[in-house]
Amino acid sequence: MNLLITILKIKKIPNLSWSSNDPFNFKPKFNTFTYLVLGLILFGLGETLLITANQGVSPWTVLAQGLSFQFNLSIGVTTFIVSLIVLFFWYPLKQKPGLGTLLNVILISIVIDLSNPILPYPKTLFYQIIQSVIAVLIVGIGSGFYLTANLGPGPRDGLMTGLQKLTDKPIALIRTILEVSAVLIGFYFGGVVGIGTLLFAFGIGPAVSLGIFIVMKFFK
Repeated sequence: MNLLITILKIKKIPNLSWSSNDPFNFKPKFNTFTYLVLGLILFGLGETLLITANQGVSPWTVLAQGLSFQFNLSIGVTTFIVSLIVLFFWYPLKQKPGLGTLLNVILISIVIDLSNPILPYPKTLFYQIIQSVIAVLIVGIGSGFYLTANLGPGPRDGLMTGLQKLTDKPIALIRTILEVSAVLIGFYFGGVVGIGTLLFAFGIGPAVSLGIFIVMKFFK
């Protein structure tokens, strides 16, 4: 129980021996780059497992879907617009983009496309829920690696870390508030919410904290 409380109270992205000293670093050390890529691959695999579980997409996709219904735009366009809006909020939060920000956009998309045909598509509700839970955990662990590399977060993770620094609240709490807000707004605009969506919304904050804890403990 004490361990769980410790994990949920994590506030800072750790600065380990392999973390980059500056997010705006396009020539990182080999092990820094390796952990960044590992984290993003895990992130992409987790996202794909959520998709193939067929119990609802991630909260921000629900938001993009809802906006696409309202404004008669493709979901790709609204996803791009949402990302731009999120990046706009980086400026007052003093967030810095970097190599990780760029690779977040490129590598995760590639991993989703490559893994989508080969990952399981469970048929029963029980296994779909189990796969959704595993998906959330894998995204959380992947986040722990790529955020600790300190080479720049993705748009939504940058919003999370920026708000954490501003409020000094635990990462799990900030991430949960962001994800639940995205679900509520998306659902209001007509986005489709499933069990997997809710598991992601309420579980990804603690999962990211768990990922950070695992990286701090075992990958110093």
